[in-house]
Amino acid sequence: MTTPAEDPAAPAPPRRAALLTGLALTAGTLAAGAAAGCSAERSTRPHSLATPPAAPAATVTRPVTAPAPRRYPAQPLEITHGPRTHPPRVALTFHGQGEPAVAKALLGEAERAGARVTVLAVGTWLDEHPDLARRVLDGGHDLGNHTLRHLDINAMTATEAAAEIRGCADRLKRLTGSIGTWFRPSRSPRASPLVQRLARDAGYPHTLSYDVDSLDHTDPGAAAVTRKVLAEIRPGSVVSLHFGHPGTVAALPALLHELDRRGLGAVTTTELLS
Repeated sequence: MTTPAEDPAAPAPPRRAALLTGLALTAGTLAAGAAAGCSAERSTRPHSLATPPAAPAATVTRPVTAPAPRRYPAQPLEITHGPRTHPPRVALTFHGQGEPAVAKALLGEAERAGARVTVLAVGTWLDEHPDLARRVLDGGHDLGNHTLRHLDINAMTATEAAAEIRGCADRLKRLTGSIGTWFRPSRSPRASPLVQRLARDAGYPHTLSYDVDSLDHTDPGAAAVTRKVLAEIRPGSVVSLHFGHPGTVAALPALLHELDRRGLGAVTTTELLS
């Protein structure tokens, strides 16, 4: 018989009930301002391919440093998961855009549970909210590149795609001193051979994909997000999640609780592969 601790859809343990209730209220408050995820039909960004001018340099009150991308000789050029062996760890990766309050709530919940995540930021989102680059790094998380405007990069010409990759890399470099630890293509789980080559040319030895898609950007509800991830995740998995969706905030406590029960540590992608 399945116990409540083993069933992600079961009611939360009493000690977590207050937290989950608070997050549900937060999710309802923020729902109106939530930004769309990676599905093309939910985009709030214009689809013009004209590259916007670079944003003015942000004023940073204290230095922020981010590690540079690394080459992992044992890994393919496009990484979908990490080692399936011990120690049993997983990487929760978040596409970075949307309402800042939702992003901060997700980061705070991860940190309270002792988890570290990977944030792949959209360049125009960093233009609008440059302080979030430091917030991510100060929490001990990975920060990477999810293109400049979150358009369908695999459908672009080489010149257009290169501008999308380098545009976000330039913003990360200005804000953190590094182009970011990872690059993930926009509007597709996989990078085309052209985009892989352009990413390497920009300084990213690998493109980062995933083997578990939470589908949280479709807003199916917290319980559905939790069930889908827990049904597919295993040691070494890289999970695709999104900022900008209050349902993901509500799902995170139960998800992290169950990962901990299974002995799966939630770490950055860099830690997963190290």
